[in-house]
Amino acid sequence: MDFSVLAFSWRTALPLGGLVVLLAWETAQPYFPLFRRTSDRARHGGWNLALGALNAAVVALAFGAAWLAVTQWSGVHRFGLLNVLDLSAWPRAALAIFLLDAWTYGWHWLNHRVPFFWRFHRWHHADRAMDVTTASRFHTGEIVLSSLWRVPVLALIGCTLGELVLYELLLFAVVQFHHANIAVPERVDRLLRLVIVTPALHKVHHSIVRAESDSNYSSFFSWWDRVFRTLRLVREPRKIVFGVQD
Repeated sequence: MDFSVLAFSWRTALPLGGLVVLLAWETAQPYFPLFRRTSDRARHGGWNLALGALNAAVVALAFGAAWLAVTQWSGVHRFGLLNVLDLSAWPRAALAIFLLDAWTYGWHWLNHRVPFFWRFHRWHHADRAMDVTTASRFHTGEIVLSSLWRVPVLALIGCTLGELVLYELLLFAVVQFHHANIAVPERVDRLLRLVIVTPALHKVHHSIVRAESDSNYSSFFSWWDRVFRTLRLVREPRKIVFGVQD
């Protein structure tokens, strides 16, 4: 199966649909009272979404061709793990998502551990009113760096562009979900976080307390933090304060 058609057909609809649903959920049942006025919320969300749109344009214009070229090259030359294994469509797609998410965890960890990378990544953490729009708030410098590093990673994995886009769609849906200012019932959250990152996990990661923000690096699958012992929960999540220490 060619995942390119499937992935690209949902590339716009899924993120926009998720945004609308989560904005409505935040409005009806916000976890934190983040904004006094509707205008403050609109200004905050508008800025974050505008930055996300800018970054998406930068990626499309500056790196889209490079990602296409490297995925085509690896396919033609049978380079990369997925091409060596020569799996059928669905197992191959599942392994591609697994490997891409492993890289995402590692890159996120590096952004907290390497001071140069943290200079850019801290912009994401500086949002003191984390909501679904924070999922789009990243410094353009971080986006450029991650996009550059992705070129050799794609070659080593040997995935197709369609598999990459499919992963990005699934990833962004989960990233929107766990940034949202919502309360998922504890029993449901506990069940979901066996597989994916949930709001309860990611709120800890955005804590102003550095010992807490230096944990829970997973972005899609939550098991990376259990495997690498970076998982952290707090007893009273409603006391979490978002932001970074000046």
